[in-house]
Amino acid sequence: MQKANVFEIPGLYPLGRFHEASARRAGALPLFWSGSGLEVRFTGSELHLILEADYRDMEPWISVEVNGAQLIRMPLERGETDVRVFSGMAPGSVKRVRLMNECQPMSGDPAYLVLVKELRWEGGTFLPVPAPELRLEFVGDSITSGEGAIGARQETDWVTALFSASRTWGCETARLLNADFRLISQSGWGIRSGWDNDPRHVMPDVYEQICGPACGEMNGSLGAGLENDFSAWRPDAVIVNLGSNDVSAMNQPEWRGDDGRTFRQLNTAQGLDMIEDSAAAFLRTLRKRNPSARLVWAYGMVGDQLRPQLERAVERVRRESGDGRVYYLPLPAMTVETVGAREHPGTLCHKMAAETVAKFLREIL
Repeated sequence: MQKANVFEIPGLYPLGRFHEASARRAGALPLFWSGSGLEVRFTGSELHLILEADYRDMEPWISVEVNGAQLIRMPLERGETDVRVFSGMAPGSVKRVRLMNECQPMSGDPAYLVLVKELRWEGGTFLPVPAPELRLEFVGDSITSGEGAIGARQETDWVTALFSASRTWGCETARLLNADFRLISQSGWGIRSGWDNDPRHVMPDVYEQICGPACGEMNGSLGAGLENDFSAWRPDAVIVNLGSNDVSAMNQPEWRGDDGRTFRQLNTAQGLDMIEDSAAAFLRTLRKRNPSARLVWAYGMVGDQLRPQLERAVERVRRESGDGRVYYLPLPAMTVETVGAREHPGTLCHKMAAETVAKFLREIL
């Protein structure tokens, strides 16, 4: 069989944020965020992906699609794994292969890591992947990470097997619009605090980094904590789905840090105004980093208590800057028929949200 480093494959299209110089020095493509991976078009009869993974407690999961259909979904063991995508297929026919990381970066696990090192194949050639019609970025929490999007409804365990980026509303929206996409999301994180009132777990604080939640020495050497190069990948739209964890925090005890700091989200006029202020500030950051994109705050899959505050944040930014390319979009609420595992949205709920977002984006793009 032939083989080559991942960066030597003609026409290979990387998916997701990464620091190219650091990755090339390491000779491997890091899959930091949910949905990150690669695409190739290949005409041979056999194809293998050589991956390397590490973790402490929660193993990574990947999925592989061939011509739009998922053929593989599997966990990765520590060390190197040879993933045989297919063998014995007709030579000469074009197979479009997409590898995706099914899980989010695990901010509490410094060992957590997924790398693509090389490809091995039999016969055939690699062809360029056609340019996508759109580029979409989705920023969110566990919903956007696909927590509970796979698995039985009664499952409640906190395990990576119940995460599925390939079944999320973001991935499905991209399929509907033939778009490249990125998922920037962390379970339990919010606008002003995480679900447990931890003010360190907010997406606005890590958005401008390549992958701020990815910790540990190896992730650091791969550039996870560096500032993202926003000029290298310009989205046509940035869609935000945040707020559910800020609401959850209002029903949790006060957070206390090791340094004596305390924080708690309050369901009071002042507390809700602060969430509105933080949402407006984040929209300004998104506009600064994505000057040509439509900005959409999409919310409501798991409650919509913050809808008034988020709508006002959107209107405030539109009014202050004269920027008419900022929008609020209500999403279909999860029901007893569309709930998935861990009391999170299931596949049907994600598909309904994707249809709503895709329809809206067609109207404004």
